[in-house]
Order: sequence, then structure tokens, then C-alpha cells
Amino acid sequence: MTETKPATDHLTETAAPATGALAIEELPSPNCDDRPAGQKIDILVLHYTGMPDAGQALRRLKDPQSKVSAHYVVDEEGRIYRMVPEEKRAWHAGISAWKGERDINARSIGIEIVNTGHEFGYRPFQLRQMDALVALCKDIKTRHDIPPERVLGHSDVAPLRKQDPGELFDWYRLFVEGIANWPTPKVVQWSDEQFFQALAAYGYDLTGPAKANIDPQQARRAACVAFCRHFRPAVLRPVPDPEMKAILAGLVDNTPAQS
Repeated sequence: MTETKPATDHLTETAAPATGALAIEELPSPNCDDRPAGQKIDILVLHYTGMPDAGQALRRLKDPQSKVSAHYVVDEEGRIYRMVPEEKRAWHAGISAWKGERDINARSIGIEIVNTGHEFGYRPFQLRQMDALVALCKDIKTRHDIPPERVLGHSDVAPLRKQDPGELFDWYRLFVEGIANWPTPKVVQWSDEQFFQALAAYGYDLTGPAKANIDPQQARRAACVAFCRHFRPAVLRPVPDPEMKAILAGLVDNTPAQS
């Protein structure tokens, strides 16, 4: 599928002043509200738009009927749009959890990366797009001091519902740039139960929403696949194997203890 430039009829607002060295265009969305008083921003969630082209994605994120938004969108040309001010709560993560915290929107910044996604012909992310994303993530992390282990994919915080940004996303590039976490695998003799204990301790939700009556095995399988999408994208498995255990052991070793 060829790249599709976004339609220009949605770009009626004037460009915003650069944030640092970044040129960011303002494209406000009404789909936001106030963060809880005193709430620290300590998670960055990356998504793909999962729509046929950027124009449709941007229109949906602006549509008050959709009740969906993000703080930023990065298109395939590397253009960055700001849709929600960082001090506001954008509606991007939905029903989600990380390390037992369930209002991820309240404490996170969400970035949508234009990509057709699994439903419309999933494809590699563009180099210009990744360059812009790296610059944007660095700018955000500089202001909010978000640790690498809390730079996450939508599938990490909502494994039962989401696949994005998916197995083609270059998490290793974000690690090299000092943005995200990446493991140095460590061989361990864990049982499957020990793997799941470590997976929950790292942050993945193994239960699902309390009122959803999710089969625990279904939640565990979804978390395993989400873990693979992020850290072992070549092979997506719903049950742990020795390589997954080694990867997770390396992540646990490289993650600072929470105070």
C-alpha cells in the first residue's frame, strides 16, 4: 500500500510556536477533561491510529461524538499535531492498567502514530515518522522525567483489547535513543507461575477490569502476547517459553525499584 498524505481540509488552525526545536501544529480536540488535582504525569503511551489514512484519523480524534483523542499525533511525513494540552487528560488509553493503576489517562501522555494498523494493512513505520516521534518523546521526557520502563504501548496497558503500536514498531530504536526500556536477557529456571508473578510485578495486568468477569487464563494469554509484541516481536506466543522468561528476567534486573 502506498503512503497516503493526510487530507488538508482539517488543517484550518495556525501552526503553533515550536516546542524546543519541534514544529508542532495545533489541531485542538474537544475530547479531554481536567486531570485530577496534583496528578503527576509519569506514563507515556504510544498508539497507532489504525485507520486507512491520516485525514480520517485526525477527523475522528477531533469528533466530539467519538470521545477519543490524544495529546499528539505523528503522521507518516513526520508532521506533529497537538490535539490536547499536556495539562489536560486526553481520552486515549480507555480501560487500561499498569502496576495496579487503572486511570492511565489521568497520569499519562498519549501519542497516536499514523499507521493503517492490523485491520487496514499493517505496515512498517516510516523513518521520518520515527525521527519525529523520537524528538517528541525526548521533549516530553525532558519536561516530565518519565522513566524508560513507563514508556509503553497501548497493548501493554490494555492487552485484552489492543494490539498497537504492534510488532512492527521499533522499540529498540527508542531504547537506543534513551527513551524506552529494553532487556539484556538473563537465563533463569522459572516456572510458568514465577514468570507470571514477575510479569505482574513489572506492570502487566493479569486480571482485567474487576467488573468484566474475565477468565484469568484469557487475561494471562493476552498479557503474554502483549509482552511479546513489545519485547520479542518475531514470535507472539500466549504462553511463556524459555526465551520470554529470559527477556523478562533481564527487564526486571534493569528496572529500578519503586520507592
